[in-house]
Amino acid sequence: MSTADALFGGQPYQGYAYSYPHKTAYRAFEPDLDLREVWAGEDRSALFLYAHVPFCVQRCAFCNLFTTAQGGREREEAYLQGLVRQAEVVREALPDARFAVGAVGGGTPTWLEAPGLDRLFDVLEHTMGAPLADLPLSVECSPETVTPEKADLLARRGTTRASIGIQSFVEQEARGVGRTQRDMTVQTALQALRDAGIPTLNIDLIYGLRHQTPASWQHSLECTLEWRPEEIYLYPLYVRPLTGLGRRDRTWDDQRLALYRQGRDLLRSVGYEQVSMRMFRAPWAPVAPTDYRCQADGMVGLGPGARSYTRDVHYSTRFAVGPSAVLDELDGWLDRSDADHLRIRWGTRIDADEARRRHVLQGLLQIDGLDRAWYRELFGADVLDHLPELERLGDLATFGDRLTLTDEGLAWSDAIGPWLYSDAVTARMAEWEQR
Repeated sequence: MSTADALFGGQPYQGYAYSYPHKTAYRAFEPDLDLREVWAGEDRSALFLYAHVPFCVQRCAFCNLFTTAQGGREREEAYLQGLVRQAEVVREALPDARFAVGAVGGGTPTWLEAPGLDRLFDVLEHTMGAPLADLPLSVECSPETVTPEKADLLARRGTTRASIGIQSFVEQEARGVGRTQRDMTVQTALQALRDAGIPTLNIDLIYGLRHQTPASWQHSLECTLEWRPEEIYLYPLYVRPLTGLGRRDRTWDDQRLALYRQGRDLLRSVGYEQVSMRMFRAPWAPVAPTDYRCQADGMVGLGPGARSYTRDVHYSTRFAVGPSAVLDELDGWLDRSDADHLRIRWGTRIDADEARRRHVLQGLLQIDGLDRAWYRELFGADVLDHLPELERLGDLATFGDRLTLTDEGLAWSDAIGPWLYSDAVTARMAEWEQR
């Protein structure tokens, strides 16, 4: 029996560890916290500024993000006004905050009309004081919402990376997960982003879709490569609670793993560098200099669904996936007063053990792995002293000055990640009330 089978029961797709702890591990603070006190004593010289736009044209069947397809232009206006109010309160509370990285996500930021998108950038630049022309700035897009006008606006306001979720270049596969996109729409959107001159284009693809075959997956990969994107993300399809997809069996795991390897091998063969299980970077991709340290610096999130974090506290609005729950949280956020924006009601505290695990997850799941000397400097001991279970990874990892995953280990990243969660976080995630 292989190490992967022995540790993970032959299930490579157990959870995507894109953040730790996940929002399903957040709970109500009792009593709630004061924003100013939470940030007191934090280094605010190089923060991540994130704005969340909770609207989409359609809700994809696989999506478990905080977003709604029931926005409407009245809610757009209310959202933009609410974003201004929140930003003014946060800026007054954190007047010395300086930002080294920015991102706008969702949802779909380009769902906003061009004037609304421009107002959002005004909030980031003028209210929050982020120098958009001088920092890496990433914006999420979708094919149906990108126009030449919006693409040019993104470039003019300093966007250095546009990430567009294509998922599949096969219309039947896209329809199978609730996407109505047409190939012409996809091509027009991609051309608009290229014509705008945004330095980095990222294209997201999904493998494991209904009706997908190795041949159709190859087609999507080759169509992607025709655009010479600076970055490509390959995501396995997940079935999550309250989304529109049903359960699958072990053969689906085998299919996804085979498609992952097919995509990985093709992208490597044409010169892309693998950065993680999901991310592949072209050799011509620009590397933006930044003072932000993802392991150590904090993030300020604006908008409903946005996450913020300091060294000791992670917080956001209450997590929701179901359509009615998302609207309830969104409308509750729209009704917040200035005083409400100073109160932190939902999140989690990060103790020493969670801080160590978060550091390990953010390092180990990348191709460069975990720098053991840096870990020792930060936490006062070798990582194997704190997490001796890592030695059980066996041939899935190499244990030198850096703790790195092998090719097979990277393929099993979505099992290794959840395996490293603390018992407390795992229990809270399991107890989360689906809503």
